[in-house]
Amino acid sequence: MFTGTLTADLLLGDVHSLKGKRAVVRPIVAELRRRFDVAAAEVGDQDLHRRAQVGVAAVAGDAGQVNDVLDACERLLAERPEVTLLSTHRRLHSDTD
Repeated sequence: MFTGTLTADLLLGDVHSLKGKRAVVRPIVAELRRRFDVAAAEVGDQDLHRRAQVGVAAVAGDAGQVNDVLDACERLLAERPEVTLLSTHRRLHSDTD
């Protein structure tokens, strides 16, 4: 069994408050969960209104499946017009680690 994590650093567009930030980040996290059956949450920069870190975790039987799901999640984040994907960080773990 393999577990993969993706942490994405996002710059939010025209957001001027933490309430506005929630209105942008929540639908993105919900879409990641719904479309890809992953665990997803805002994991950092909660006190900054124009920045967000979103974390995604996926579990599958082989590393290729995990990488495919994380690739799709990264593409979704990169294609969202209301955010700019600044960077990503990935980790892959097997049950033998």
